[in-house]
Amino acid sequence: MGNSSETASFVLAAYGNIGQLKYVYFIIILVWYLSICVANTVLIVVIRVDRRLHEPMYMLLSNLCVNEINASTSLYPLLLSQMFSDSHEVTLLWCFLQMCCMYTSGPVEFCSLAAMAYDRYISICHPLRYNVIMKTERVFLMILLVWLYSFLSFIFSFSFIFSLKFCGNIIHSVYCDHQLIIRLSCSVSIQSFISDISFAILSFFLPFSFILVSYLKILRVCLKTSKENKQKAVTTCTPHIISVSNLFVGCIFYFIDFRFLVSQVPVEVRIILPMYVLIFQPMLTPFMYGFNLPKIRQSYQRFLFKRK
Repeated sequence: MGNSSETASFVLAAYGNIGQLKYVYFIIILVWYLSICVANTVLIVVIRVDRRLHEPMYMLLSNLCVNEINASTSLYPLLLSQMFSDSHEVTLLWCFLQMCCMYTSGPVEFCSLAAMAYDRYISICHPLRYNVIMKTERVFLMILLVWLYSFLSFIFSFSFIFSLKFCGNIIHSVYCDHQLIIRLSCSVSIQSFISDISFAILSFFLPFSFILVSYLKILRVCLKTSKENKQKAVTTCTPHIISVSNLFVGCIFYFIDFRFLVSQVPVEVRIILPMYVLIFQPMLTPFMYGFNLPKIRQSYQRFLFKRK
């Protein structure tokens, strides 16, 4: 392939020839994807219809659930469509669209968790000023800024990919991984390294630092407060801490280059681990918050069993 104008599509080579197993994989992926959509949608609806949950923390949680559906939709429809494809080709437009949705959902996830950490910090460390600081209008503005910031960080970091000239079209993955696409370009410049660093700083390091600072301040206050307040803080913060920890593990799996461990790591593991966050995080969020936050658990019961 000489240049980008001749590369009309990419081939996702990681699918290989799976034979009759494609029907099993298709059903498993479809059920998992639908389960993610249903679980997150139910939580969004419960927060929307129950006026008791019209509080900043639950509004931010609802936004997080929207992003879980967005992240899943950026991956699973392509996986499902490729199961019955013989060529496993994906057009440039679809590939770039998937990259836009996928690499926007990552910053949205971290920034949403940063906003939720800030909400918990104000609630625990400045309870008397909570209603003044966390007004509904301000929460909506925070959500808008989260999505705008995430989209701009993607554009700032990866817009150069759209103008690359490609000398190949074989992607050894099941989705459009930007690192593998860049390696197909005719000339890999230092710009690709800078883009990865800038994306990591803007999308992960800065939000994670904000989350860390917020929880260090919460911890300092909790050490001086009563046992009852400590228990309340633990109850509301535990799902959030687990989500952040799971994201951190997923990022480690994504950035590890398994090409250097080919002999030790099975091919299935090399394919699945980089997608760890997209597989498990969207399902973790609704269940972790749904079962651990008392108000949401009670709302679930009223919402599902109100006719009884």
